[in-house]
Amino acid sequence: MNPDLARLQPYPFERLARLKHGVSPAPGKSALSLAMGEPKHQPPGFIAEALIAHLHGLEQYPLTRGTPELRAAIARWLQRRYGLSDASLDPERHILPVNGTREALFSIAQTVIDRARRPLVMMPNPFYQIYDGAALLAGAEPWYINTTAETHWLPDFSSVPAEAWQRCQLLYLCSPGNPTGAVIGLDQMRLLLELAERYDFIIAADECYSELYDDETDPPPGLLQAAAALGTTDYKRCIIFQSLSKRSNVPGLRSGFVAGDAAIIEGFHRYRTYHGSAMPPPTQAASLKAWDDETHVIRNRALYRAKFDAVLEVLAPVLDVKRPPAGFYLWPRTPRDDAEFARGLFAAENVIVLPGSYLSRLAHGIDPGQGCVRMALVPPLEECVEAAWRIRGYIDGLRG
Repeated sequence: MNPDLARLQPYPFERLARLKHGVSPAPGKSALSLAMGEPKHQPPGFIAEALIAHLHGLEQYPLTRGTPELRAAIARWLQRRYGLSDASLDPERHILPVNGTREALFSIAQTVIDRARRPLVMMPNPFYQIYDGAALLAGAEPWYINTTAETHWLPDFSSVPAEAWQRCQLLYLCSPGNPTGAVIGLDQMRLLLELAERYDFIIAADECYSELYDDETDPPPGLLQAAAALGTTDYKRCIIFQSLSKRSNVPGLRSGFVAGDAAIIEGFHRYRTYHGSAMPPPTQAASLKAWDDETHVIRNRALYRAKFDAVLEVLAPVLDVKRPPAGFYLWPRTPRDDAEFARGLFAAENVIVLPGSYLSRLAHGIDPGQGCVRMALVPPLEECVEAAWRIRGYIDGLRG
């Protein structure tokens, strides 16, 4: 067995299952889960129609690079969304379809890390657990950059010493953030691009929540947008990860893309050719349709806004919780230990939330996930509101 497997910590939902083990929730209350970030809104019908219409051609192996038509659709979307010029964005060199961001975020570390150089892989803390496992299995040491209420849940890059930057080979960004919904601004992205040039590391920007934002006039910026604003139109040292899972409510489609530095894309393509991870032709056809349509995405954002409005009206009087600028998570502080809170809430109300400490690590003297829980507002509005009232009742009971 690969000895690095022993370095992996249990996945958050494995820990959550252990936490709930042996607990019988109150009878008569249906289970309501806010634990997993799995979109539940109805996806647009044209996606399924495109899948069905393109079930022919399954007798051929698809290309790892995907079809030129899909790459062109992705390029069009990037140009519309971030104002990138078609002169700087070549679908042949800068874009690669992937089977969702999860497997791509993991495998990029296996592609770019040089084990011989005592590598560090940096990531926000709390974080999407794939970053940590990717670093460990690539033979690197994770370096956690804490995000706290004092930093507005943004990574405190000023806390990283020069010696750590010198060893850094890969920096994972997540904006909008999971679990906090915090958005990294263009100025901070420009600073990171300057650091990447000075210390020669790659920035891997997980932007899969970028299309879920509160203000229609103020979409979150992206890394390629920041690079272009600096005149770095070859996107050197930049690679972004995008997905249809959250944007179009199709997590089961397993469709996304990576885009950026042509040299990184070429190396990643070589890795993926051996890895055997080409996207099936029907998925490519459906994905093309999804990237070319914005109407369903606008409707999707409106549904999440309605849920934030309704749930916060219930919870704000009893919890320290704020509306995030993006994403679909709430990240409230809990009145007791986060794991105890989650276990007690499950027992009393049959509502499932994810302890924040399951998404973080003790780093630099603190565990920034401790004392918070993640609530994914993915069920239908009525279920989210019902869950909020049960949470409120549970908190009222704790106060006596």
